Amino acid sequence: MSSLLLKLAGPMQAWGDSSRHTRRETRLEPTKSGVLGLLAAAQGRRRTDPIEDLAELRFGVRVDQPGVLTRDFHTAIRWRDGVAMPLSYRYYLADAVFVAAVNGDDDLIESLASALRRPAFPLFLGRRSCPSSEPVFRDVVDEPVEQALRSAPWEASEWHRKRLGRHVSLLAYMDAPAGSVGEAVHDVPLSFNPERRAYGWRNVAEFSVPRENPDGHDEMDFMSLLGG
Repeated sequence: MSSLLLKLAGPMQAWGDSSRHTRRETRLEPTKSGVLGLLAAAQGRRRTDPIEDLAELRFGVRVDQPGVLTRDFHTAIRWRDGVAMPLSYRYYLADAVFVAAVNGDDDLIESLASALRRPAFPLFLGRRSCPSSEPVFRDVVDEPVEQALRSAPWEASEWHRKRLGRHVSLLAYMDAPAGSVGEAVHDVPLSFNPERRAYGWRNVAEFSVPRENPDGHDEMDFMSLLGG
């Protein structure tokens, strides 16, 4: 089975998995439900269409540029009658860059890759107010999720690379193998139907991906400065 690689980059992103009422959170990395929703939009699926085939895809994401957590004080008025809506706080990631991978049946992966090249609907990074700043499709590779994320080029901006040292370690997350221990995340989409949205649980495993950074600076040896 092959893996589809995506680049998720934009001025703002928001990947909530536990937002409630007037406080709309975001995780620090894309959710499975958010990325599968993006793929469904690229294919032109309606919210009421089945998504079982997408939910079965193995998923992983690598943090190439973590971005900055930003809070927005949100106000709104219902346009039909002018009634003010409840005030809310909404959280975003500013200037973040991620590489995501989904792995599954070759025919489905090729279909998703084709859809990303010419998406049926606009593609958003978690919320409608967060469009992608560049094409999402990156590549299709004959590798499982973990190896695909280890092999994919580092997509961080040049200005971000210059802030780091010459050796970096990128955090990555993926669906944990059956029977293994990991963080329990409630973000597996069972239905996007607005009248009965439903999500399931998955275990998430964390790993790191080392990268050489020729644009980085030499790390200072603080122990030598202290005479250690």
